[in-house]
Amino acid sequence: MKGLKKRRRVQIILLTFLGLILSVVLIGYAMRDGINFFRAPAQVMSDPPAPGEVFRLGGLVEEGSVTRGQGETVSFRITDTAEVIPVTFTGVLPDLFAEGQGVVATGQMQGGTFVASEILAKHDETYMPKEVIDSLKEQGVYVEPAKN
Repeated sequence: MKGLKKRRRVQIILLTFLGLILSVVLIGYAMRDGINFFRAPAQVMSDPPAPGEVFRLGGLVEEGSVTRGQGETVSFRITDTAEVIPVTFTGVLPDLFAEGQGVVATGQMQGGTFVASEILAKHDETYMPKEVIDSLKEQGVYVEPAKN
């Protein structure tokens, strides 16, 4: 009788462990397309993404680079002060999108141009996305904004 109970407990523990492993694998498989890695322009140039890879590109909108095309298409360049990546976006830009401000774009490289599907911009005059700040700090060009 004791041997049967012990065997049943071991079977339940093994089935629970296998169920846990299966659920982790399924969650990882489901999230494979939902994870977008952040890259700065210098990282994109030094280690180009795979064709069709969706990622987030962040930096500053280069001064004088914004040009409006046909309809809702907008072209501009994102820089991290070391490298520059041309970006095209078709859609409505956020109200706070401006030259010289921090921006994060989600999309993929097509040729030498980043084709964005989503643009995120700052929300006040001192805000910059965390990834952009970290990237600029790595290069030693980030300056803390003055506190009021």
